[in-house]
Amino acid sequence: MYSLDVNFLKDRPAYQKKPEGKGGISLKFPTGNLTLLYVGVAVGVGLPALLVLGWWFLQGKIVELDGQIAQLDQESKRLDTEIGNINKIKDETKAVKGETQALVTVFDQIRPWSAMLQDLRDRIPAAVQIKTIRQTPPIPAAEGKPASNPAGGLEITGLARSFNDVNDFLLSLQQSQFLKSTESRILTATLVDVPLPPGVGQPTNSVIIKPPQVVEYTIQSSLNDVPASELIRELEKKGTVGLVTRIRSMQQTGVISK
Repeated sequence: MYSLDVNFLKDRPAYQKKPEGKGGISLKFPTGNLTLLYVGVAVGVGLPALLVLGWWFLQGKIVELDGQIAQLDQESKRLDTEIGNINKIKDETKAVKGETQALVTVFDQIRPWSAMLQDLRDRIPAAVQIKTIRQTPPIPAAEGKPASNPAGGLEITGLARSFNDVNDFLLSLQQSQFLKSTESRILTATLVDVPLPPGVGQPTNSVIIKPPQVVEYTIQSSLNDVPASELIRELEKKGTVGLVTRIRSMQQTGVISK
């Protein structure tokens, strides 16, 4: 006898074999929203491009900056040279100004003897005679310090009829603009016989006439260290035209202040 064996499980959909594609490979494409896929592709392609573009831009900037640095180096060297020249000119100008000021200082300390002698003639009393006028050197100061009065001083010797006449002469000298009033003083004042003129002797007869005695004096004073530019009026009164003209000329140029 024959037996019939039927398997109904194979007829269920779960057991149905899916059709295979040609060649045995089945391709499946994603479905739904593809925005993220496009963004990923764009990032993957655009980022390297941006990096390349940025690198190229930076290289250009580096070249440009290198050129600017080289140009600035050249400008810096040029400016250093000009600054050196300017400093050299400043040093030379400073040296010239120092020399000029030194000459002006010496010139401004000039005391013309003509003016001082005229001042003495105007001040000496009628009963006073001057024998000698000697300029004394400045008194040296301590080591490393300038002299207290670089202009020096005067020493006047002569004869006067009396001590009062010597005192009057001293008071008159203390009013002089060319001398320091506080440093004018009488060093010596003594009575002496009137000296006979040269070639004149005592008479040979028995009668001896003794002349009256006079005062032999020595007056010492210091020259005023006020600049000559401050004594223009006094110098003009004493007739020192040349020095006054030079001082006024230097005042006009600004070398000496007015």
